[in-house]
Amino acid sequence: MMTNSEVSFAHMKIAVLGCGLVGGAIARELAKGGHDVLAVDLDRDRLEAVRAFGVDTALAELDPATVRAFAERAELVVGALPGFMGEEAVLAALDGGRPVVDISFFPEGPERIDQAARSRGVTCLYDCGVAPGLGNLVLGRAEAMLESVDSFRCLVGGLPSLREPPWEYKAPFSPVDVLEEYTRPARLRRDGRLVTLPAMSEIETVGLPGVGTLEAFNTDGLRSLLTSSRAASLVEKTLRYPGHAAKIRALRDAGMFAEEPVRSADGTACSPRRVVETVLADAWRLDDAEDLTAMRIEIEGRRNGRPWRRRWDLLDRPDPRTRVSSMARTTGYTCTAMVELVARGLWTEVGAFAPEAVGAREGCYRAALRYLAERGIGFEVERN
Repeated sequence: MMTNSEVSFAHMKIAVLGCGLVGGAIARELAKGGHDVLAVDLDRDRLEAVRAFGVDTALAELDPATVRAFAERAELVVGALPGFMGEEAVLAALDGGRPVVDISFFPEGPERIDQAARSRGVTCLYDCGVAPGLGNLVLGRAEAMLESVDSFRCLVGGLPSLREPPWEYKAPFSPVDVLEEYTRPARLRRDGRLVTLPAMSEIETVGLPGVGTLEAFNTDGLRSLLTSSRAASLVEKTLRYPGHAAKIRALRDAGMFAEEPVRSADGTACSPRRVVETVLADAWRLDDAEDLTAMRIEIEGRRNGRPWRRRWDLLDRPDPRTRVSSMARTTGYTCTAMVELVARGLWTEVGAFAPEAVGAREGCYRAALRYLAERGIGFEVERN
């Protein structure tokens, strides 16, 4: 077993599990940063796409035994798998005695991974994408410096640059995870109380600079903030072009997201949700770097006995030089920023931690935002 204090900081052997649009960007960026990177995936084309950037590759199905084997060959593991695979992959990597940075947005809580990380004496940073992830960093820093935080509101979404009917949407990551976001009940906090609402509820119109009018609806993206934050009000909403939510809700209300198989007229049984996922995987495919990421964070609280308010706006587009999509940049580079904190020895805590814990430490927060700014990702901040 290799503990945090025994890894060779700065230059590391890193295994990246999953090589999709985001995982591929992570692998490329880490290799560019001087690390020895091994990308593991079951898709030959994805692996071929990253070899030109100095990334070693392995074609493999990522069952727990295989994940542990790859983890034992590395010094750090990055998880970039669909959510339904995420927790088991993280647990397997931790069982191999390696620190983990993960973006997989798995539905389970952090209890099992925290126990596993502590038993192995290593760190695990989870939910290290753009949302959850970057927004958590910001709130963690705010809560560390303020006397009180009254409210946190995060609006975020990845969108196609061109609005093409009928969906006006492209998925920069697994459509399975997008539909999970659209169906999982949304948890938020109001007046200090936990409230659960249907996903895609309370649609509102929002105007953002550089994008125009968007719609925002409730989704279950607060996750760890519901237990770590002391704010009386916590809200996370997903941004889409106006009208998108109504189309998705029509599919949902018609039973097209049901897991239980139904029989067609010829007797064939299939799950409506599996059919929808298959169809939308093609319709929502982000083939080129043609997207944008919009984010607005609003925090209100008190500092030195006086009201305090900040608004952070982020608008990111693909880098034309690299052709990496915006969602891959904002999600993937937040993840690689966290990897660098571990690699440089700035974060060595044992156990599982969400990004707000990292943001609470000013040195880590500033290092992560500086890393992102060097890659053209940054906030416009409005102060009260």
